[in-house]
Amino acid sequence: MQRILEDEVMDTLEEAIEYDAMDFTEVNTNFAQRAIVLAHQTAKVLDVGTGTARIPILIAQQRPTWNITGIDLAKSMLDIGFKNIAQANLEQQIHLEVVDAKQMPYTDAQFDLVLSNSLLHHLPNPLPFLKELNRVLKPNGGILLRDLLRPASKAIINEIVEQVGEDYTEHQKKLFWDSLHAAFTLEEIAELLQNAGLEKVKIYQSSERHWTAEREYQ
Repeated sequence: MQRILEDEVMDTLEEAIEYDAMDFTEVNTNFAQRAIVLAHQTAKVLDVGTGTARIPILIAQQRPTWNITGIDLAKSMLDIGFKNIAQANLEQQIHLEVVDAKQMPYTDAQFDLVLSNSLLHHLPNPLPFLKELNRVLKPNGGILLRDLLRPASKAIINEIVEQVGEDYTEHQKKLFWDSLHAAFTLEEIAELLQNAGLEKVKIYQSSERHWTAEREYQ
């Protein structure tokens, strides 16, 4: 089944509030747990597509010596993120910025670890972002990317979406349906990483619905 693109940026207040209300606790916690083992005790970390900053908060609570920069193009998402960070008393550790992942303002080799959860399926072409990731990351720096896997057919997508039941509103189900259609396969991700010059990255299916690409900071 071919990719069907969705909107790159969700930047209305309604979408941001609804997205933040969706229960990603288990997924976010698993991502954070994986992230904290991929870099040293002190690290400068970049979270790309940070949304409402739920993942940086989980990471910062376990790695108080990490300095985390979260970036997103959706200002409405970041506005909620600022509130979430303040509520967690983590303003000194987590910094949010409106930045296009395809054109980052950071210097070469600035970060020890680059993270991104559920961003790539929003991008029509993730290659510019992946090249930027390679540029701003220190040589042999840590990487953790995770996103949805594109199912083989629309019938499978419909079945997956229906399984969420009453946990999601109809609008949230539509967002999920769109995301599954826009997701990548493992083979496509492997080709993108290779074309971006990212080496020694382990790519694998990490759940029934997700792929992961990771590399520990050497």
